[in-house]
Formats: sequence, structure tokens, C-alpha cells
Amino acid sequence: MTPDAAARPVTIITGASRGIGAEIARRLAAEGHDLVLTYRDRLDDAERVVAECEASGARVLLLRVDMADLDAAAQVVPQAIAAFGMITGLVNNAGITGRIGPFLDAPLEETELVFRVNVLAPIVVTQSAIAHMSTERGGAGGSVVNISSGAAKSGSPNTYITYAMSKAALNALTTGASKEFGPAGVRVNTVSPGTTRTEIHAAAGRPNAPDERAPGIPMRRPGEVHEIAGAVVYLMSTDASYTSGADIRVAGGN
Repeated sequence: MTPDAAARPVTIITGASRGIGAEIARRLAAEGHDLVLTYRDRLDDAERVVAECEASGARVLLLRVDMADLDAAAQVVPQAIAAFGMITGLVNNAGITGRIGPFLDAPLEETELVFRVNVLAPIVVTQSAIAHMSTERGGAGGSVVNISSGAAKSGSPNTYITYAMSKAALNALTTGASKEFGPAGVRVNTVSPGTTRTEIHAAAGRPNAPDERAPGIPMRRPGEVHEIAGAVVYLMSTDASYTSGADIRVAGGN
């Protein structure tokens, strides 16, 4: 590893093959980060993001990981350290909503999957990342950003209450970990998007959901992925060196 490479931040982004995760990857690459990107499927999309990040000068490790497989999730940080020698940041972005619909129609099996991907996998990866970055354990400090949702506060009635519950749990991870590991040089923050134009809505069975919800958003439009990524870039930057435990809501006024 060259001296210049050793000075570059190394950030893990889960679920980075498309949507918000892909845009975060592109933006952090442009800011000088080397990257570890995970994806579950659609290798072509993931490789396209890698190529775009490499064109910005980033070194990139691409890992195929189903975040519902907690044993596989537990290997993300060790593989990143093996490749780059260290990590300085983590973005817990991978997430699923489950199907859109009334709470009484939410199957328990689907809810269990939502919690595995949205809550348990971030716990596993974050524990490993903080153990590596903690100055109390010999690390150099670092930053964790959890991608939550405005649903964590609204509860999303008639839409996906169990998804909202999972994101509220992720918010609790930010609150608790930021307080516990602030003395160890690790900042932990949240970005909470509102309705954003991504493919997650199609996976939930309502591909037109962003535009359908637009009339109820104060800014009368859904968000775009670059608007979410900008908040993450800020939290990963030295400008946010005194920001921890924060929840930046990027939700068009909701």
C-alpha cells in the first residue's frame, strides 16, 4: 500500500448496487474514500457502480452478501480489513420494506426478514466495525451512518408499520452507540430519508408510490438519491467532527 493510499479513508457501504447506496458510493469516491461495497444480486448494476467509483480514483472491494444471512454479514468487516488494512467508516444502508399494506396483513415471516436485514445485520456489522475503530481497542476512531427513514417517526400506518418499527430500532442504535462510543472516537449518526425515488417501492408492490405520496409532502415531490447522499457525505466529513447522535431528516418538510 502506498503512503497516499494509507491516508485515504476506507468506508463500507452495504446495499450499494443501486439507489441511495450507489449514489453514496459515487459521492464518497469523489471525496477521496476507498470503498467496500456490498450487493445482494444484480451484479451488472454493482459492477457499474464500481467502475464509476474507480474512475474517481477509489480503490473498491465488491462483496456479494445477502444481509439476511447474519453469518455472511459478520464477514464484511473482516474482509474489508483484510483488503485495506483498516476501515474508517460504515454506512448501514441495505434495507427492505416488506410489502405495502395494512398492519393486520403483514405476515410474521416477512416481518422477521425485515428485522434480519434492517436491524440484526446492522447490529452485527456495526459491532465489528466499532470494535475495529474504537480508540479504546487500539483503533483510530471513525464514523458510522445509519440510513433510517421518516417512517420511524410517523409509524407509517396502513403502509408498513413493521418496517417503521425496524427503522425506529436503527435510530435507537444511533442514540445508544453514539453515547457509548463517543469517548472511543467513534461518531454514530442517522440520515432519515422521506419518500425517495428508488426501486424499493417497486419491491414493496407500489412502484408509483413516490409520485402518489407527493401531494402529502410539503415540498410536493419525492426526494432524489443525490439529496440523501449529500447528508451522508457531510456526516462522513471533517465538517461533522463534532456531530454525533444526530438524525438528519431529509424528507421534504415532513
